[in-house]
Amino acid sequence: NICLTILKGRKVINEVFDLKIMIDGPIGGILADGIRMIFFIAFAITLLPMIFYLLTLQKALNRCAPENRAMSPAMVWLNLIPGFGMIWHFFVVINMAKSLEAEFQQRQIENEPAPGKTIGIVMCILICCGAIPVIGPLVSLGGFVCWIIYWVKMAGFSAKIAA
Repeated sequence: NICLTILKGRKVINEVFDLKIMIDGPIGGILADGIRMIFFIAFAITLLPMIFYLLTLQKALNRCAPENRAMSPAMVWLNLIPGFGMIWHFFVVINMAKSLEAEFQQRQIENEPAPGKTIGIVMCILICCGAIPVIGPLVSLGGFVCWIIYWVKMAGFSAKIAA
């Protein structure tokens, strides 16, 4: 009796929500391809700036003397691992600040203590808080702005070392 009710309920749900029926045939294939293309483009638009950002961080670390580096330049690429990258970003920001501070001290270049650490930590916190329901999109926007500021600062510090 229970099985019949479940099957009957399932049939009703299938009749109302069955997406297979709605997108079968050539139109369904075109629609599915279009959706895949939109996801691919969105992924590429998100990934390309991240790659250039990580290249900037790697270049800044490469310009630091090996004894001043708090982390290997290649370690910045761990930020691309989904989920783990959000947490790893905190470590990257802290180690970038340590490395740049040591490099500036060794070269006797005047600069702020722990270069970029404050804006970097704020960026990481806002990006992590972007997962909070309701306020997430607003907080993520703040994280995005801080990310751009941090990126520009790191590029500036890297240029200062290169000079």
